[in-house]
Amino acid sequence: MTTLSRDISPRPFLSNRVQKRIIPFLFLIVPVSLLLIFTYVPVLNMFGYSLLEWNGFSKDRDFVGVENYVEIFTRPELFSVFWVSIYYFVGAFVQMGLALYFATILSFDVRFKSFFKGILFFPYLINGVAIGFIFLYFFRPEGVLDTLMIGAGLGEYTQLWLGNRDIINFSLSGVSIWRYMGLNFVLFLGAIQSIGADIYEASELDGATRWQQFRYIILPSILPILSLSFILAIKGALSVFEIPYIMTGGSNGSATFVIQTVDMAFKFGKVGLGSAMAVVLLIIILIITGIQRMLLPDDGVG
Repeated sequence: MTTLSRDISPRPFLSNRVQKRIIPFLFLIVPVSLLLIFTYVPVLNMFGYSLLEWNGFSKDRDFVGVENYVEIFTRPELFSVFWVSIYYFVGAFVQMGLALYFATILSFDVRFKSFFKGILFFPYLINGVAIGFIFLYFFRPEGVLDTLMIGAGLGEYTQLWLGNRDIINFSLSGVSIWRYMGLNFVLFLGAIQSIGADIYEASELDGATRWQQFRYIILPSILPILSLSFILAIKGALSVFEIPYIMTGGSNGSATFVIQTVDMAFKFGKVGLGSAMAVVLLIIILIITGIQRMLLPDDGVG
């Protein structure tokens, strides 16, 4: 007797072709949902609040249209704080220069380079509030900085680093340089290390110096990362908040546009005006970023 075997394994509910098309979308449901809930929905709500006169607590919300935007552009003191951003913008370029310098040096064979990499990146891992309190002790009268200067024989140059209106923003932007240099350092170092070793070997055979290697090999290869860092520098300079808010509360001429926006919404109870200021800041960042992308197009940053 011959027994005929049958394939009784269950058939898939969906064909392989359909599964290949559906499964990627299933994996995207959670991250896209989180992105919509915590990013795009709040932005849309912010646009809605900017058209209202509301204190943030009352049930009464009066629709005022574009009056909040008119008030922003007719009150010069609301825009004057953008001058403070120039300090952080210049500081961002100093930070990028230092990060690029250290990344270039540590991309070659240097003793203890892993140790120095950790030292440079570590400040970026510290919470911004903690950094603010650390540097409050660093800059206070007879604090760490004054003690170091006195020990170096520079006691006559000690200042009220956070009390002198002429230098307070230099002090605060210096803290930002120290904190964020590690991020640019890692970006630059990763881009430099992605360059093939054979290119360096060929340049050494041709007698290229370290400076020539940097100018003709490293710099052209990391232009996309430089472009990205430039965008982050613009965004960061315009939206500085943590460090000056924790260290000075925006007093003594250190208020940034974001600090003023937060105060307007939560300190003075003008949520509509504060939301309109946030919308204006978002538009300014988008415009500047768009101009930068047109002037410095690249294929590596999307």
